[in-house]
Amino acid sequence: MGPILLVAFLAKIAFCAARVWNDTGVGTIVFEEAWAIPELPGSFAVAPVGQTGGELAANLLDVHNQRLRQMDENGIDFMILSCASPCIQGISDPKVAAEMAVNVNNQLANQIANNTFRFGGFAALSMHNATEAALELNRTVKDLGFFGALVNDYQQSGPNNDTLLYYDQPEYDIFWQMVTDLDVPVYFHPRSNIPEIADLEFDHAPWLRGPAQEFAVTLSTHILGLCTNGVFDRFPKLKIIVGHLGERIPSDFVRIQDLLLRQTAQGMPMQRSVSSYWRTNIFETTSGNFATNLLLFHKLEIGLDRILFSIDYPYVTIPEGSNWVNSLTNVLRPEELLSLKRGLAIDLLKLND
Repeated sequence: MGPILLVAFLAKIAFCAARVWNDTGVGTIVFEEAWAIPELPGSFAVAPVGQTGGELAANLLDVHNQRLRQMDENGIDFMILSCASPCIQGISDPKVAAEMAVNVNNQLANQIANNTFRFGGFAALSMHNATEAALELNRTVKDLGFFGALVNDYQQSGPNNDTLLYYDQPEYDIFWQMVTDLDVPVYFHPRSNIPEIADLEFDHAPWLRGPAQEFAVTLSTHILGLCTNGVFDRFPKLKIIVGHLGERIPSDFVRIQDLLLRQTAQGMPMQRSVSSYWRTNIFETTSGNFATNLLLFHKLEIGLDRILFSIDYPYVTIPEGSNWVNSLTNVLRPEELLSLKRGLAIDLLKLND
């Protein structure tokens, strides 16, 4: 066992022995929070109001300084870190991607090894090869103590970077079997499109690139592909997380399901309704979408037992997210707010195991 793995392994033991999570605490747990390494700084993003691009870049690299200080100041007990988009999904060469995934995961384990009571990790994975992805996920969960994985939408591939790999195809079943066997979630996070797509769709209105429109449109298609291509029917215990209040899908269940119902005789593998998977396999977070009325609508559509709090730091400031979730005392019952802030996360991430 190498020095990085040894440090992470010992830290995992200490963490498991020391933590006592419960449903009566007041702090929050968040897990769509980006982190970067100099080799993979993340794609261009607009900094929060009042910040420069340089400050955003510095915040992505930081873990134990201002990030931890802001967690303390805003009542965040625990944060899951993951590699900033597009991370490995932006690397088309399979060999380079696989090696970089191992590098990213080892660096993250090393960075948080001295404070795993406050920080955890989601693995970065090369999705070029389902077997390799499964093995790396297994390594990061069992050896590094990670809580699952985060993939940044489709895996770009090909000599011209224009082949797109989606994980709703049968060749990825070996990966989903590993995810199910490990009983960990996989977070689906957006990415910027390759230029061949982005230029065609958004050159007429470049302001719609990124989180305003592009991210939700592209990622929601991938999530609906998991549903319609029968991934959750083949793996009924699979757990997927989607940010930004579900990338708009639960807000449009009626229309989506009406149009899909018309295609049931055309060989679609999906055996149930899209909304049903949101009640058995798919969770969503509030990351970057602090819309109280929409949260209440989704409470009716899928239930608060499928919704978790997250912030989307550093693209969104920690005080903005914390102030919003604490304002929900006016619209949620105490037990509902506790579930949103930490209770469901404790169960999903098995923090008490």
